[in-house]
Amino acid sequence: MGVVGWSGSGKTTLITTLIPLLRARGLSVSTIKHAHTGFDMDRPGKDSHRHREAGAEEVVVASGNRWALLHEAGGLEVRLDDLLLRMAEVDMVLVEGFRSHPYSKIEVHRPSLGEPPIWPNHPDILAVATDAPLTNCDRVVLPLNRPERIVNWILRLIDLRQTRRTET
Repeated sequence: MGVVGWSGSGKTTLITTLIPLLRARGLSVSTIKHAHTGFDMDRPGKDSHRHREAGAEEVVVASGNRWALLHEAGGLEVRLDDLLLRMAEVDMVLVEGFRSHPYSKIEVHRPSLGEPPIWPNHPDILAVATDAPLTNCDRVVLPLNRPERIVNWILRLIDLRQTRRTET
């Protein structure tokens, strides 16, 4: 399930609110975050940074607490499906961004920001989480300030899809 919206709309806040609610229901959850600009997880002077600067295509940094894989994409946009294949299996992956990729999404829309809604041009946006009444919205409207309702909607949607798969 993805969360999309304009910068500053509250996508990260929503995801970080949904994760503990989903985990409290016994689900394992991972996330993928799209960054529109370049980013660095390691800093100049660190060994991993020196490895990448020397030309390594992938660098794995590992400890007893966590590990991370840094992969040079060469300026090409990576496909969401390819990223999902690299991840360990969990009950749910929450995706932040990747608006142009085809997958089920919730749009975080705050009319007070003055940005136009994204949903009219994206049929894979199934619901809109908002903090204000919406007119002319043909999607499910969810209250942004009630994350437990958003979790309930997501879980009903997933259950419905699982039911349909087993019936066909």
